[in-house]
Amino acid sequence: VLLAAAVCTKAGKAIVSRQFVEMTRTRIEGLLAAFPKLMNTGKQHTFVETESVRYVYQPMEKLYMVLITTKNSNILEDLETLRLFSRVIPEYCRALEENEISEHCFDLIFAFDEIVALGYRENVNLAQIRTFTEMDSHEEKVFRAVRETQEREAKAEMRRKAKELQQARRDAERHGKKAPGFGGFGSSAVSGGTTTTMITETIIETEKPKVAPAPARPSGPSKALKLGTKGKEVDNFVDKLKSEGENIMTSIGKRSAEAAKVLAPPINMESVHMKIEEKISLTCGRDGGLQNMELHGMIMLHISDEKFARIRLHVENEDKRGVQLQTHPNVDKKLFTTESQIGLKNPEKSFPINSDVGVLKWRLQTTEESFIPLTINCWPSESGNSCDVNIEYELQEESLELNDVIITIPLPSGVGTPVIGEIDGEYRHDSRRNLLEWCLPVIDAKNKSGSLEFSIAGQPNDFFPVQVSFVSKKNYCNIQVTKVTQVDGNSPVRFSTENTFLVDKYEIL
Repeated sequence: VLLAAAVCTKAGKAIVSRQFVEMTRTRIEGLLAAFPKLMNTGKQHTFVETESVRYVYQPMEKLYMVLITTKNSNILEDLETLRLFSRVIPEYCRALEENEISEHCFDLIFAFDEIVALGYRENVNLAQIRTFTEMDSHEEKVFRAVRETQEREAKAEMRRKAKELQQARRDAERHGKKAPGFGGFGSSAVSGGTTTTMITETIIETEKPKVAPAPARPSGPSKALKLGTKGKEVDNFVDKLKSEGENIMTSIGKRSAEAAKVLAPPINMESVHMKIEEKISLTCGRDGGLQNMELHGMIMLHISDEKFARIRLHVENEDKRGVQLQTHPNVDKKLFTTESQIGLKNPEKSFPINSDVGVLKWRLQTTEESFIPLTINCWPSESGNSCDVNIEYELQEESLELNDVIITIPLPSGVGTPVIGEIDGEYRHDSRRNLLEWCLPVIDAKNKSGSLEFSIAGQPNDFFPVQVSFVSKKNYCNIQVTKVTQVDGNSPVRFSTENTFLVDKYEIL
């Protein structure tokens, strides 16, 4: 039976001692105090026996790791156990010194209890001890996942409410009525959250130099009108910004002037407007394999003038990846298959006015690695008590331009701030959520690869899963509306399009 496991000084002073059978404090202190006096220098073996007990020990710099066993205990098994005890200590203590051992004494006692139970060795290895002492809870993970889902739903509801408020204000302006109790910069800030506030500020700052000072006039109302016009311009700009894509909420923190330019609205909405939106859900293995990639896309048609309600959309599909297309049930499928045109089954009927109608959707599911738009290679390597992490990205789809890219790397808790070596772009350390966010304003063909190096205490598994988020105005599947014509007379119609490529989930496990 193993009586006790202790870490003591060379003088026999106990720093940490864990007894596995009933023993008094004076007895264990007496045994450990007698231990250095029993050792004979110059002998090769690492055990000492008395009339009642056997000491099996291993020197560790200025300390000893000592197991106290009964005399009839199996010494070969005890030596194996001693080796495991000696390997556990550097897991929790950065230096083999008295104050470091005292600081982490409870961590060591918990680990000792995983190795020995009631005096007998448990069949465990170092990796299992690490897992058991982490106390990872499935219930906690479920709780966190539920909370994240609720937060996402709350954000989606907030965006929907913001859109409703903006639409109501625009309708009020269109009919010449006073906006119902909201407007100006305040509405943008409240409805859109902190990010929108920041973007509004950026817009105001960047526009200030452009506005020429108004000439001084005697009449007061004229000046007030000038101010109102300025406010309305900025407000309309923010409205377009928000209608262009709800992805504004996903980006956090300071943006560069370049990113602000990227988010500017492309063109004014015509009477016939199309929103082409794609969402990607991707899971990769840390060693390179693509576990699953699923992409969903849709063309939403918005018609604001009854004159253009009976139209046909000419679609050009240059996708070579085998994407599956599906038209709306009311769309003439035969016309689409033969002539790549989207029109209603009954040509006499009209498309709905002033509402977004999904007319064509597509889906791509694959495990082909060459289809990954942005590859992430995260390579943590242990170096003494710390871990050196090298992470790099490479854009495989060079036709894409990804904006506001955030690569999120989890960090072990309670180990301080990471030491950043080389970095392309910027980073943010979120100490409350134990995350390192690597922020890149733009990734495109000119800036297709980059790397980040940092070091921090931890194990390689601590830095996964890596998550990626971005927005893009270029679609992944090359499906575009090239022309819009009226059903009667086949005359062309002016139209506007808006492309959005978003991330639903992008993880490297």
